[in-house]
Amino acid sequence: MPGSEPRWETDFGAPGGLFRRLRADCAAEWQAYTWHPFVQGLSDGTLPLAAFRTYLIQDYLFLIHFARAKALAVFKAESIEAMRDKTASIAAILSETLLHLKYCEGWGIPEAEVRATPESAETVSYTRYVIDRGLAGDILDLEVALAPCTVGYGEVALRILADPRRRAAGNPYQSWIDAYGAEEYQKLARAAAARIDALGESHGGSARFAMLSATYREAARLEARFWQQGFDAAAR
Repeated sequence: MPGSEPRWETDFGAPGGLFRRLRADCAAEWQAYTWHPFVQGLSDGTLPLAAFRTYLIQDYLFLIHFARAKALAVFKAESIEAMRDKTASIAAILSETLLHLKYCEGWGIPEAEVRATPESAETVSYTRYVIDRGLAGDILDLEVALAPCTVGYGEVALRILADPRRRAAGNPYQSWIDAYGAEEYQKLARAAAARIDALGESHGGSARFAMLSATYREAARLEARFWQQGFDAAAR
């Protein structure tokens, strides 16, 4: 059935752990995000080019604030080991911004255009929400706000790869699918989910579940809006 959810399996998070509880508690928002029409368009290759180009530019701008959120995670980190890990993440994201600019050039978007484009309302609302949760709370609050991005993209790739309607040959978006479906990224996503589980144990996740779930749900909703802005721009 067109648009239906493909059958797929994931090992993100431990059974009974905080990550899976958060994901299950906002199942509708998570489905709207991870199987958004934008994602389905990536899968079958029908996504309008204008929508993807808008997404690529805003994703670059998002990455800048993602690095800032990771810097906040260094400050909020619960141990020196976590501080080292988050510092390495900042360096990786900043390197990714350079790769992202080259990727944009491959889609006919010069660096000057990317840098000159203002942040959209969707980019501002999402990135500032994540940083606000980190400023207002502790490391667990921040990591829960970040998880829908890191883990969600891994899940999006798995859903696409399991999609029987996927266009496997000649799909213009195959390079994007390959990047997030690769084992290197899947390992990163699994680690992010495992960190939520571990912080849930050490930072009272069960006692704070209602608030953490609200954060996770809102971040998932904002992720869906991030996809949608591409369609909105293409329609103009």
